[in-house]
Amino acid sequence: MKALFLEYQTEILATVITIAVLLILKFITDKTIRRIGRISDIVEARTLLIQKYVSILLTLLGFGIISFVWGVNYKEVGLVFSSVFAVIGVALFAQWSIISNITAGVILFFSFPFKIGDRVRILDKDIESEEPYLIEDIRAFHVSLRKGNGELLVYPNNLMMQKAVTLIYSDQESVLESSNKA
Repeated sequence: MKALFLEYQTEILATVITIAVLLILKFITDKTIRRIGRISDIVEARTLLIQKYVSILLTLLGFGIISFVWGVNYKEVGLVFSSVFAVIGVALFAQWSIISNITAGVILFFSFPFKIGDRVRILDKDIESEEPYLIEDIRAFHVSLRKGNGELLVYPNNLMMQKAVTLIYSDQESVLESSNKA
């Protein structure tokens, strides 16, 4: 056992350092995301979703670094990954749409000017109604919008970023008005 440790001492040390750095990065990013969520008054479920995305990204980064440290043959690994992704790409024809909606969901988390409870109007020729929608929920793939008559519109995140969206009524405005009256 001692001979094995001595033979792979640099690899083991690099692995331990990599794991420590990734754990510190995860801690820092989790605190930052929670702080942004709290400051922006974002629902905690969305904050946890973004934390999960960052955690998955850091884990994949860690596996890549550790495999590099241990000298994994990337040609063989590349062949396996390309085969797996080819099968996934064929099986999931709309994969680009899924990825664009997830990416848009992350972007909306950090820079979306609207929150749950706001009333918005989407300027889209495919939506025939001029009536404003209430934002009920913002998820990883879509935003749930409800009309005054109860009709629910599930609108993809990537379209929320591509189409013009106007703010009709903000939850923050009602808070400001009630504090000004008092």
